[in-house]
Amino acid sequence: LFPRVQRPSLPLPTRRWWLGSLRRMKRQREPLRVGFFGAGDISNLHWEAVRKSSDVELAGLWNRAGCAIVPDPKAKADQYGCRLYESAEALAKDPSIAAIYVLTNMESHKELATLAMEAGKHVYVEKPVGSTVAEIEEMAACAERCGVVCMPGHNYLYEPDMLRMKTLLDEGKLGKPVQLEMHYNIFHPEDVRERLPGIIRQILTHHAYVALYFLGAPVSVTAMSSVIAGGRVQDRENLAMVMMKHNGGALSMLQASFAADDHTSDPWSFHIKLIGTEGAARYSHNDWVRNEKHIVHSHTYCAYPFTIGAASAYFARDVLVDGRPPLSSMADAATCQRILEAAELAIKEERHVRL
Repeated sequence: LFPRVQRPSLPLPTRRWWLGSLRRMKRQREPLRVGFFGAGDISNLHWEAVRKSSDVELAGLWNRAGCAIVPDPKAKADQYGCRLYESAEALAKDPSIAAIYVLTNMESHKELATLAMEAGKHVYVEKPVGSTVAEIEEMAACAERCGVVCMPGHNYLYEPDMLRMKTLLDEGKLGKPVQLEMHYNIFHPEDVRERLPGIIRQILTHHAYVALYFLGAPVSVTAMSSVIAGGRVQDRENLAMVMMKHNGGALSMLQASFAADDHTSDPWSFHIKLIGTEGAARYSHNDWVRNEKHIVHSHTYCAYPFTIGAASAYFARDVLVDGRPPLSSMADAATCQRILEAAELAIKEERHVRL
């Protein structure tokens, strides 16, 4: 399923942990028990991935009380066939649980991930991983100190098509990378945008880690943003474009919009194109579509759930069971956050920002 890619080695404390961990799992041959912090829309996709895996099982979840998105956490736990914990602390302290998925709002990620890691749990953190570079670096330091893995939810990197693009690039079959373009154009109504950050933090996180994965770190960032037909949500951008120059000289153009759908004959609903001197590759949500509305989407873009499933399955199987490191690290997540903060600064000061 996954083409071979170069993987970094685990730090020594984590490698030692895995030697004992793998011996225990070989003796037990039982699924690892995992828990969810948060039971919103994204948890459904992670539950599907865990449910299909023979390596892990969902033991329980916790969701904060009074949450408008999840008004009845007990009903969600019943749907998943797992236990509802009365607090995040109770879930984290359960000795039978090996790992916790942090699927809550971005502002709570650091606190909840730290709680889980200090209880000895491995952690999967949904994107955006943190609110600041400092938060992400503190989470990474906590993981190292506690001897556990903290994996950022950079889900598109685990798609077989994306891994194939990376393999072609690494093997030199596309030549020298020239440019990467990413587009996102999916309309989000006001009631949805009211509970999300601006599109830079919410969506361009994906663009940043994909650009980093294919082209390496950028050296310069510039950006523009706007509010188009924002209605009562005027305090955060719903359209943004970022341009970057990377270490090898390649350029990337990253665009995202909540303002409108794209239903042209060659739509850029979610579209990636990587061009090299000797070849090119593309990835598009519109290659897998069902004619059925899905939450805010006018169509059901089938590829997206598969990306979440692929990342979740990699965490469960490759990281927790086989001891492999994630394809994207917390250091990468920190670099992505620097890109977003540089884009915000470029917009504010109307200039190029050096990294």
